[in-house]
Amino acid sequence: MITLAPGLNSKTTAAGESIAIADIVPPALADGNESQAPDAFGKNTPPHDLKGRTMRGALVSTAGQGANFVLRIGSMVVLARLLTAEDFGLVAMVIAFTGFLDIFRDFGLSMAAVQHTSISQAQHSTLFWINLGIGLLLAALCVVVAPFLVTFYQEPRLLWIAVVVGLGFLFNGASAQHRALLQRRMRFTVLTALEVISLIASTGLGVGMAAAGQGYWALVAMNVCPTAVSAVGFWAIARWIPSRPHWGTDMRSLLGYGGTVTLDGVITFITYNADKVLLGRFWGSQVLGIYGRAYQLVNTPTSNLNSTIALVVFPALSRLQNDPQRLRNYFLKGYGLFLSLVMPITMGCALCADDIVRVFLGSRWEVAAPAVRLLAPTILTFGLLNPLAWLLLSTGRAARSLYIGLMIAPVVILGELFGLRYGPTGIASGLSVSTALLVFPVIFWATYQTPVTAGDTLKEILRPLSSCLIAAGVVLACSSFIEPLHSPFLRLLVENTVLFGVYFFVLGFVMGQKAIYLPMLRDIGIWPIIKRRRQTATIPSQVHN
Repeated sequence: MITLAPGLNSKTTAAGESIAIADIVPPALADGNESQAPDAFGKNTPPHDLKGRTMRGALVSTAGQGANFVLRIGSMVVLARLLTAEDFGLVAMVIAFTGFLDIFRDFGLSMAAVQHTSISQAQHSTLFWINLGIGLLLAALCVVVAPFLVTFYQEPRLLWIAVVVGLGFLFNGASAQHRALLQRRMRFTVLTALEVISLIASTGLGVGMAAAGQGYWALVAMNVCPTAVSAVGFWAIARWIPSRPHWGTDMRSLLGYGGTVTLDGVITFITYNADKVLLGRFWGSQVLGIYGRAYQLVNTPTSNLNSTIALVVFPALSRLQNDPQRLRNYFLKGYGLFLSLVMPITMGCALCADDIVRVFLGSRWEVAAPAVRLLAPTILTFGLLNPLAWLLLSTGRAARSLYIGLMIAPVVILGELFGLRYGPTGIASGLSVSTALLVFPVIFWATYQTPVTAGDTLKEILRPLSSCLIAAGVVLACSSFIEPLHSPFLRLLVENTVLFGVYFFVLGFVMGQKAIYLPMLRDIGIWPIIKRRRQTATIPSQVHN
């Protein structure tokens, strides 16, 4: 299903956000050289330095997501050794429900505020009060539904887990529009810093509680903490106080866009969480905990990458929606960059699943390795399809994204049902087969009558895919030399060194992508710095000679 990155229309259990352009903002919110006006966001027009700001934003976002990845993997490694599969399974049972409610956490209004060409102070304030009301309603709903979860799963401990997790909706509702304001103003550093700080706080709290023997409550705390910390940060930095709601102002287009995105999110959530609900109901919390660890392990790297690039690409494309040629170029560059990073990661998960599980989760989780391997094609499919949401939603085609979701849902759920009788490996296999069958239909429909053609998209896929298959062949050819290594960590290191080394060599020099990525480094500002440093390093020896 086509979905956008976590900071844009969904959230992970930790954090995630997005970007913007030189907006017109109130004096209290102005910084740098931005214009000042009574409009909260201003017109959504592209500045002259859009390319530079977008590339610099990508650098900042990548650094932040790199830190997030290390924190997430680190916490996974530690918590897998401090907690049991049952602890993870208990929280997963509640998250399967609250995650569904999370789709409604801002009713798509943050995305609407970022994507809309112009939005006023009155509209902004009205959106704030709507978001706050939604947050209160969702928190209350968690309290009401908690007893039903206990009955459904026959597990009394779920009652207070659901109540506490519901507090996160309050924090999100109170800060959604403050976050959107920072996104539109391209405050990359601020957004990234808040995301990292909130994740550090939640990780420290969760690991501390787990070490103290608090069991599943450590995972509950890690779920609520990021939204609380982020909310405080958004309010403190945005320095914007909403006025009373103006119900007479024109809200139809904003609410229509947000409602369509939310409904699309509902369908997406049901489609890709049915597997967890089915496993929890028919196989129990322990099996669900194993599957959940496998899914998180294989999905975390690509999910972070999607969040990183969408953070920059979505608002940039929104500002280019009236410039088809530039929009096409920006999308294809972002899509190609994303695929060039996703493909070797998913291939590594498929080839090295056993060692990945041993290194990151420990030997007692070895039973999760087959699910990791079988889920790799699913995650690759997500990488191929999810970025199409950048194109559809930034150009106002939210309804088409919804229709594509309606096409995908029955196919994927049917695949999950076919695999249910075989447990986690059956579910993973059914999910991978069903999503793979949908790749070409979704690409052709998503790009129909847009500035980007299906042929453009398939060309961007072909180069990294060919490079990845060649690299995988080299790894398999070297397996007889790598397998005798006794240390799982050493085997994993050698396998991935070969895989990524061959892959990037083939992609850069054989497929000719070096000419694409070096200009990107120059736009970001990295390549000249590297070059200057090398030149500086040679000066002493030249003087000596």
